[in-house]
Amino acid sequence: MKLYVGIDVSSKDMKVCLMDQEGETLQRFTVENNLHGASYLRDQIVSCYDQGSFQAVHIGLEATSVYSWHPAMFLHEDRALQARNTKVYTINPKLIRKFKEAYVDLDKNDHVDAWLIADRLRFGRLPLTVVLQEQYVALQRLTRMRYHLVHNLTREKQVFLQHLFYKCSAFTTEVESSVFGNALLELLLEKYTLEEIGSMELDALAQFLREKGKNRFADPECLAKSIQKAARSSYRLSKCVEDSIDLLLGTSIESIRSITAQIKQLDKAIQKLLDGIPNTLQTIPGIGPVFCAGILAEIGDIERFKDQASLAKYAGLSWQKHQSGSFQAEETNMIRTGNRYLRYYLIEAANSVKRNDAEYRAYYQKKYHEVPKHQHKRALVLTARKLVRLVDALLRSNQIYTPGRKVDR
Repeated sequence: MKLYVGIDVSSKDMKVCLMDQEGETLQRFTVENNLHGASYLRDQIVSCYDQGSFQAVHIGLEATSVYSWHPAMFLHEDRALQARNTKVYTINPKLIRKFKEAYVDLDKNDHVDAWLIADRLRFGRLPLTVVLQEQYVALQRLTRMRYHLVHNLTREKQVFLQHLFYKCSAFTTEVESSVFGNALLELLLEKYTLEEIGSMELDALAQFLREKGKNRFADPECLAKSIQKAARSSYRLSKCVEDSIDLLLGTSIESIRSITAQIKQLDKAIQKLLDGIPNTLQTIPGIGPVFCAGILAEIGDIERFKDQASLAKYAGLSWQKHQSGSFQAEETNMIRTGNRYLRYYLIEAANSVKRNDAEYRAYYQKKYHEVPKHQHKRALVLTARKLVRLVDALLRSNQIYTPGRKVDR
């Protein structure tokens, strides 16, 4: 017989419900969400287990941001609970919300939520226990922060381009070089007016670009001409507006450089941690330390997953089936659940792999030409789904990637 423990977690406290296999509530109580509260909770679980004829303990918590992480890890690693065959589940809140719809007469409060979690544990068929080992947790914190910074960098660059259009409306159409290179950013930081840029000596502007770009431009004179052409072709601003835009451009440039430096620091830390986790994913062409770390951090131990299909579903790279009688829908939608971080890193990795591996490039092209719309997005997601099979096979077998070798479908 199993003892089921449902815990509704908040930043301040935890509402707890202990339930037996018949659905009878054994205890209800509240503890603080700290080390002392978790220790008291552990003692209550052990006492209840020892007084009954239980063979295992299943503990469930909703995945409530960071608040459930500490108690989940504490209960997962506690030796007294380990000796009593304990499993800890962090459950998607959507799963509990859908389960509650079967009970039409329940009120909404924290004690009811704890009871619902315990009852959901009792019904079983939970996807998997998702408490990761410490090295994966540390890696996950870094890769998720990198994900956050990359998206912030994208947004900051979009804001920068908007301000740049005010300053020099023809810049992006006339200048082929990336505006985010060091030389062009330094030029904008100088706060030259469009008249000053347009009337500057061509050799002087080319020399400025050559020095700030560290001689990386193939033809700095040609780039200088295009910049001057853009300056002469752009709309003019009043002095008041131009000064404000120059300030905003400078602020955006500082933000972009700061975020870029932070990402580089994270990449070094990710590489250091990754060195301690043996794997063969980096033998796949196009998968470097960052993509490898992002995938490993979210998967953890591959044995947590039954097969590659369950791994794909966990990542949200799965499609809903729509069938009734003899009818089978040709168009189906992707599921709206799944681990968004794992999905992000798999799709980004697939985009890189297709550029470096002939088999995946051919597969992407095949899927790209199968439909008339959403071609790139669809083909890339399907390529990521194909990559899941390879990732699953390599992690289970611990073998290096061999091009052309078949993996289990």
